[in-house]
Amino acid sequence: MTDHVPSRRRPGLLPPRFLSASPIRTFALLALCAAYIQGPITKIVDFDGARAEMTHFGLQPATFFAVSVIVFELTASAMVVSGYLRWAGALALAGFTPLATFIAVRFWEMAPGMERMMATNSFFEHIGLAGAFLLVAAMDLDRDARP
Repeated sequence: MTDHVPSRRRPGLLPPRFLSASPIRTFALLALCAAYIQGPITKIVDFDGARAEMTHFGLQPATFFAVSVIVFELTASAMVVSGYLRWAGALALAGFTPLATFIAVRFWEMAPGMERMMATNSFFEHIGLAGAFLLVAAMDLDRDARP
């Protein structure tokens, strides 16, 4: 009996370079950063709501935190999407995401039921986003390390 040695060739469903093509990569990075682009835009449009959100989560002074979050999320997203110090923007969002999630999505304090289940899902989706940003940073650093 012979051992089966898997081929390094990938299945032929997509052309080999399809996922690494620039427009696909840009779309993927925009999709990954979508919440970090939409959120600040919403905060800018409704700045009073942004300040109320900061107050709700106990972040004072609310105006300082609202402006800081807006600038931070837009800047880090621009870094990730543009490629300028992509690894740094991705690491920043990878750190920010769990921190903000622990502040805003405290599912363990909620009564059992639909709201708690939805909050639990949201919490772990955000942890997944943090992991994706870590992968983006690692891939960017790995690419820069190659000769």
